[in-house]
Amino acid sequence: MKIKAISLLALVAGILSLSACLGSTSSANATGGELTGVRGTSYSEPTPYGMVAIRKGSLKVGLAENDTLWGAEFPAREISVDGFWMDEQEVSNAKYRQFVNWVRDSIIRERLADPAYGGDETYKIEEDKEGNPVTPHLNWSKTIPWRKATEDEQRAIESVYVTHPIDGVKMLDASQMNYRYEIYDYAAAAQRKYRLNPSERDLNTDHEESLEQVMISKDTAWIDDDGKIVTQTLTRPLSGPWDFLNTYIVNIFPDTTCWVNDFQNADNERYMKLYFNNPVYDDYPVVGVTWEQANAFCAWRTDFLMKGLGGYAKFIQRYRLPSEIEWEFAARGKEGNPFPWESEGVKSDKGCYYANFKPDRGNYTQDGSLITSKCGIFSANSNGLYDMAGNVAEWTSTVFTEAGVESMSDMNPELKYNAAKEDPYRLKKKSVRGGSWKDPESMIRSAWRSYEYQNQPRCYVGFRCVRTMISDTKGTMPKTKRK
Repeated sequence: MKIKAISLLALVAGILSLSACLGSTSSANATGGELTGVRGTSYSEPTPYGMVAIRKGSLKVGLAENDTLWGAEFPAREISVDGFWMDEQEVSNAKYRQFVNWVRDSIIRERLADPAYGGDETYKIEEDKEGNPVTPHLNWSKTIPWRKATEDEQRAIESVYVTHPIDGVKMLDASQMNYRYEIYDYAAAAQRKYRLNPSERDLNTDHEESLEQVMISKDTAWIDDDGKIVTQTLTRPLSGPWDFLNTYIVNIFPDTTCWVNDFQNADNERYMKLYFNNPVYDDYPVVGVTWEQANAFCAWRTDFLMKGLGGYAKFIQRYRLPSEIEWEFAARGKEGNPFPWESEGVKSDKGCYYANFKPDRGNYTQDGSLITSKCGIFSANSNGLYDMAGNVAEWTSTVFTEAGVESMSDMNPELKYNAAKEDPYRLKKKSVRGGSWKDPESMIRSAWRSYEYQNQPRCYVGFRCVRTMISDTKGTMPKTKRK
């Protein structure tokens, strides 16, 4: 049987119309034959747990004057952004550890269902209640027998742990903590040049040009026979909507060795051993997480939420990293201040510092902390956000370029590029914002731009998530102060 391909335009339109129809009421038989429209069921988006609303508005991005300390030129531009939700605090060790434990538990459940480890089929669901086949998925209602396990069950549990050959300490096998996820690129799929039906492609091209074969690039990943993650960007002729589905497999365990590698000739072994695993640091910001791992966390957090929402999931946008401009807009507060507080200095009249940073040469402790501090111990800015200056610098979704905002749109600006493994290293720069516990005063200003490579973990870089608002009926017009 030959199946006729549908156009991508119809596919995208169908998804949007389905979303609308699920909550709509018919007005086809309205009295009097007047045009009244088809209205959906009203839905008020609740505030996401641990997030605050950043209302739409505009700002002048960048520094008003050349930075005399560093001699760096920063482009400035008037920008407008839509409303979004943002984590009020940086993602903590405890929250990221929930992600790691979820991956650990999913591996254990897979193995408990594997005949090689006893083959308990109740850990995997392959049929619905009526006995009809469904896509196989893990049964999370079935608990893992942590205490009273059979011999086979114990082997499955122990398989995700290793014992240090020297000191005999049992620890999680970080090399196994791999998370697989898929992201459909709706924006790319909507572009005219990628329409499956050649007649729907760019109207500015002639008919012959529109019939030419269109090439598409997509990211894919798999585990090879040696258990190693293989990532690849495929470039091939456009054949269907599946060409816009990108697959990623990311090892998500933080690099705890960054505490030693980022500071040579320093005794930071205690942080390498304790910072991520010891409960004392539960509420401290997670570090040693790459840009790729932060994106994997956003994907997992989205799926974790969706499974708990049921039918309401269709209304919710995905968690993601903030764009560079969203981050600066949120950090400046409602007044558009140069720092996330009203004062142009970094401490109050009583001598108390407003953030965790490096106040003086070699003196990290003037603000009360040697390294990171607990999330949220300093006052929030006028948007209700904590630690938007100092503590840890934060990943954004934006590719770092020297041109900055000059190369972006002036409405919801963003520059994205998913660098392939084989790309030059310079293409893997991502913008980080806010400065950290190790940075001086000039580098914790809201306008300060810096970067890190997407696969490079640091003991001074963390992140927080955002989520696009379904609708922002309110807005702000901050008074812009730039320094």
